[in-house]
Amino acid sequence: MVGFSRYHSLHYFIRHINLLNSSEHFKLILQIEIFRECICEVEEGNAEDVDKAVSCARRAFQLGSLWRRMDASDRGLLLNRLADLVERDRLLLAAGFPPGVVNVVPGYGPTAGHAIAHHMDIDKVAFTGSTEVGKLVQKAAGKSNLKRVTLELGGKNPNIVFADADLEHAVQEAHHGLFFNQGQCCLAGSRVFVEEPIYDEFVRLSVEKALKRVLGNPLLANVDQGPQIDRKQYDKILELIESGRREGARLECGGVPWGQKGLYIQPTVFSEVTDDMRIAKEEIFGPVQLILKFKSMEEVIQRANHSQYGLAAGVFTTDINKALTVSSAMQTGTVWVNCYNAVSVQAPFGGFKMSGSGRELGEYCLQDYTEVKTVTVKIPQKNS
Repeated sequence: MVGFSRYHSLHYFIRHINLLNSSEHFKLILQIEIFRECICEVEEGNAEDVDKAVSCARRAFQLGSLWRRMDASDRGLLLNRLADLVERDRLLLAAGFPPGVVNVVPGYGPTAGHAIAHHMDIDKVAFTGSTEVGKLVQKAAGKSNLKRVTLELGGKNPNIVFADADLEHAVQEAHHGLFFNQGQCCLAGSRVFVEEPIYDEFVRLSVEKALKRVLGNPLLANVDQGPQIDRKQYDKILELIESGRREGARLECGGVPWGQKGLYIQPTVFSEVTDDMRIAKEEIFGPVQLILKFKSMEEVIQRANHSQYGLAAGVFTTDINKALTVSSAMQTGTVWVNCYNAVSVQAPFGGFKMSGSGRELGEYCLQDYTEVKTVTVKIPQKNS
């Protein structure tokens, strides 16, 4: 697996997994900061390191290799052992994988990511990140060896709350569905559609919850919200907040930086948001909750689907007919009913439209990592 990130992360597989030692020319320049103080550094890989990783993986998966000869049940035991070690202390070497089966090359998109996407010996790239970069990855696959590409990209996900829903539960789920990970989540329920009779109360309760969030060092157990990923994203979020003010949305709380150090933004809630506003159309990727009003099921279905994205959606109602009707109508890869962010390894996950292609998790995800082969054998005589 290979990861690179400035704002997002990219992972690639060559039908395997394998561990690569850092090369001598890696540079210690990727820094993780909290309160603008560096707490760790990560080595940066480049195209040469990607070549080494691919070469190791090719050797590890050639015919007759230890991994190819290993029983499927033994592979499963290794994967379970690896999961236990990662959960315990994030160790890979102790799991017992053969050399070349797991390769890790951290780096930036223009260097490591570019090398991966264009590499002639990589059979499959799975990218998670922005729609803009996803297009570049797919284009690179076409220019190189036509490698398979699956994309998990952006979202502007609708979360629909009907008047008959359990109000407090819906408020809680909508709050967590947006503010999780400082709002830096492709699944974030950033467009909360609330039916008119309960709209004002929903807004009031949502603001109460936002004001109670604790900001600070995200490594501390009592902290709810840490800093944004970097200065560029921080500035983008504040600029979109300002655009919401200019276009007439009502700022209920937040909307400004927090603290003297670090890239913190106060939890922000907007009401009276309309579909034509930038904040209702663009992926903010930050702690900004938008609450929109609707009057009928037919109206909200149309408005919810009126987006270039189609990753996920939520529906809150006690009426099973409404739940099924809306779920069927949503142009999204996932729909949650009376819950949000309920992801499990058994359930396929991915998007429609500009939110990507292919699926992660579930049995469906395996299809993109396998090839179908037909073998026809002539027999000397027909016996039946």
